Amino acid sequence: MGCHHLSIGQNMRKINYKPGNIQTTIMIAFSIISALIILSMGIMMYWRFSDISEENIIENNQKLMEQTAESVENYLINMRQISDAAYYYVIKENDLSGNIDEIHKGMNLLYEANKDKLRSIAVYNKYGSLMAAEPVATQKEEPDVTKQEWFIQAMNRMENIHFSTPHVQNLFDDGTYRYYWVLSASRVVELTNGTESQTGVLLVDMDYSGISRMMEQINASGNGQYYYLCDGNGNIIYHPHQVQLDNGMQSESSVKAAASDEKIYDEYMEGVHRKVIVNSISYTGWKLVGVMPYSIFTTRMADIKQFVLVVSLLMAMMLELINQVVSVRISSPIMKLNNSVNKYEEGKEPHIYIGGSEEIRHLGKSIQESYKQNLSLMKRVVWEQNERRKSELDVLQSQINPHFLYNTLDSITWMIEGEKNEEAAFMITQLAKLFRISLSKGHTIISIRDELQHAQSYMNIQKIRYKNKFEVVFDIDPEILDHCVVKLVLQPILENAINYGIREMDGCGIINVCGKKVDDRIILSVSDNGMGIPDDEIGFLLKDTNRIRKRGSGVGLVNVNNRIKILFGGQYGLYIESELDEGTTVYINIPAIEYTEENRKHFEERSMPEEAQ
Repeated sequence: MGCHHLSIGQNMRKINYKPGNIQTTIMIAFSIISALIILSMGIMMYWRFSDISEENIIENNQKLMEQTAESVENYLINMRQISDAAYYYVIKENDLSGNIDEIHKGMNLLYEANKDKLRSIAVYNKYGSLMAAEPVATQKEEPDVTKQEWFIQAMNRMENIHFSTPHVQNLFDDGTYRYYWVLSASRVVELTNGTESQTGVLLVDMDYSGISRMMEQINASGNGQYYYLCDGNGNIIYHPHQVQLDNGMQSESSVKAAASDEKIYDEYMEGVHRKVIVNSISYTGWKLVGVMPYSIFTTRMADIKQFVLVVSLLMAMMLELINQVVSVRISSPIMKLNNSVNKYEEGKEPHIYIGGSEEIRHLGKSIQESYKQNLSLMKRVVWEQNERRKSELDVLQSQINPHFLYNTLDSITWMIEGEKNEEAAFMITQLAKLFRISLSKGHTIISIRDELQHAQSYMNIQKIRYKNKFEVVFDIDPEILDHCVVKLVLQPILENAINYGIREMDGCGIINVCGKKVDDRIILSVSDNGMGIPDDEIGFLLKDTNRIRKRGSGVGLVNVNNRIKILFGGQYGLYIESELDEGTTVYINIPAIEYTEENRKHFEERSMPEEAQ
């Protein structure tokens, strides 16, 4: 093999490490940059993935806690509703001295309606004497209710309902000798006894199992995190590790969580770093607390750390290999070839350097040969592009006339059949004017004056078809009438304004056609006061041909927009503004070019003016 077919190993042995040498410079620079990039990418990837993973875990836990908090709130709201119903519709409506049976009856109805989650309803006077209770059960011997927490809290907070912590109901004996865990909702009530009024306490005992099931469900996820419920003072209402707490094997920072103003915070508990999420439960002051040890986050990042390390090592090995190969093969030949290319870019006819390795020599020969073909190739590309644009324009133009002609002739036929001859004659006259301009001797560029005449003729026809359901106002600056415009751009827009803007309106629609010159551009606009277009539809009207609506000519705004861009350039075209029930405005943006025979031929022959290019 020749010297130009050296193996990679041979190339590596040719590395000449000298200060200032291009190979040495490339090696050192590339190695430093590669190391910095790999290190930066590795650190960024790791921390980014770490942050994303932590955010996702916290977000998922927050959503789960919000759902559970809502369930607990609904449970407590139900307790409050039962208490309100018992007070306002039973106790306040009846007299203890004469209507005790009605009170029992009302409380019984409440109990029966909610007995799946309700344990008991009872009314006591301020001395702790039982006035009424449901279900009917024997009160235990002398329970001193005045010393129980729910009674004390109710008397101290007379304006509010007090929700207790879980406790064993010890008031009634139902004969089963079973103990029931309940949550008590107590409040001060006004009792009527004949002509006297006295205070008392209404007690609603809800089955604690409802709360317990909710909390057991949220704690079923595992993975190290857990969730507990406490009141505003930090007293535990539910904890998945209640047994350990009672035995002193575990402690909980419920007091801190209950007093915290932050929804998310970090803490150390028994040497364990953990993140705490606090969610408040409505008006009760209860707190739903989620505890997540940081081991959850670090465990999930172990695989990420390993992945980042492996990727970094592979990148380092690959870049080092590439560095060595490139530093040998890239040297003076490529620089000499580059100098030749620079001279060509300056407009000179240089001698293309051909030397160095086989690949570089081949590249030099190819560049030299490409220069010879460049001019003819560019001419061919320009010719093919113009032919393509002309073909596109012809296809787009062919879509217009048939559809509108069919619709108009159908209307004329309908008028003749209805013996509306004068209207039919007027429509035929307007149609003749319209098609005189539509044909335009085969021209695709016409003056704004003719385009405006075409639009006026079209709207005259449509006003008769729709029995003057709408008004049309033309406000065109005379200065722009003798400027160039693509033929048949206003008619499709006016058609859409009628069909999709004001056709379905109950009242009279108004269409405004405006035109003015702004700097070196002309802005034509068509506005209606119709139904408007949803925001999610506007973007498709100028792009997606599959969304062209079926009513009307079938041209659509896509066609108009494409024809403008083909003839004038990509920076021109249509723009749509719309608000539902307010109306729609379609703006036509074209260059301000005076209409002359020379300019018309220039646009139609080249498909795009030099200004747009």
